[in-house]
Amino acid sequence: MAEFVRAGEPILLTLPGFPCKSPNPAKVLGHLPDEGERLSLAFLDRLCAGIGEVYPPGATLLICSDGHVFGDLIGVPDAHIDAYGDALRDMIVRERLTHLDTFDLRDVHGDLRHAEMRARVLAAHAPDVETLRAEVRTDPDTLRLYRGITRFLVEDAAGHRGTRSALQRECRARAYGVMARSRAWGDLIAEHRPRSVRLSIHPQPRGSAKFGLRLLDADDVWVTPWHSVVLRRADGSPRLLRRAEAERLGRLVLRDGRPSHFQQE
Repeated sequence: MAEFVRAGEPILLTLPGFPCKSPNPAKVLGHLPDEGERLSLAFLDRLCAGIGEVYPPGATLLICSDGHVFGDLIGVPDAHIDAYGDALRDMIVRERLTHLDTFDLRDVHGDLRHAEMRARVLAAHAPDVETLRAEVRTDPDTLRLYRGITRFLVEDAAGHRGTRSALQRECRARAYGVMARSRAWGDLIAEHRPRSVRLSIHPQPRGSAKFGLRLLDADDVWVTPWHSVVLRRADGSPRLLRRAEAERLGRLVLRDGRPSHFQQE
C-alpha cells in the first residue's frame, strides 16, 4: 500500500471470491447472485469510497471470481459459474458501484474450454499435494483452512448416496485440490496485478500478507453470501443464514421477479 501512497496513485485492492453459489439447495436460493451479493458489493464499494475520503487518489477493488478454477471439484457446472459472474457484473453496473470491477479466467484465456483454462492455471501455478499435506501437519492456520474447506465440501454434497465416512474421506481429498487451486489462482492474480493490496474473505492471522474482511453479519466467520441467504431482521439489519433456517424465520422476498432474501416479521 505504501508504494501507491508514495507515488500518489489510486490504491488497487484485489479480492479473490464471489465464485458461484453453493450447489446445496438447503443453503441458497439458486445459482444467481441475490441480496447477499448485492449488500456485500455495496459494502466493498463503500470501503473504497471511505479510503478516498482520507486519501484523495482513492481506491478501486478488483473482484477476482475464482469459480471456474475449482468448479468441477465443488460440483458446480461451468454454465452456472458463467451466469453467476455475468449477473455479478450486471449488478455492479445497475447499482452504480463505480469503485468495483471483476476479473476471472475468461479475462486470461478468452474462449478456451473451461477444462483447458483450469489445466493451464494448475500447470503453471499449483503446488503439489504433498507440500500442502506437510503444511497442514505443521501450520495451525493451514490446518484451520483445510478443515474449513472440508466442512463446506461435506455440507455442499447434497446428492451424495454413499456413507457419511466415505463422503468425509472424499471431501478431505478434494479439500487439498481446492487449496492447491486457490494458491494457483492467487499466484495468477499476482502475475496479472503485481501491484495490489490483497484482501481475503477468510479469517487471517496477525501479520498476514492479506487483510481479512467480513462481508455481512453471521454466526460463523466462515459463512459467505454464496453459501447462504440473507434474512432481514425485524429492525432491517441483514444476517446470513442457511436457506433452510431462514425459511423458518421469515417470508421470501422477490427482487426483479427472482428470489432475493427472507424478511423476518
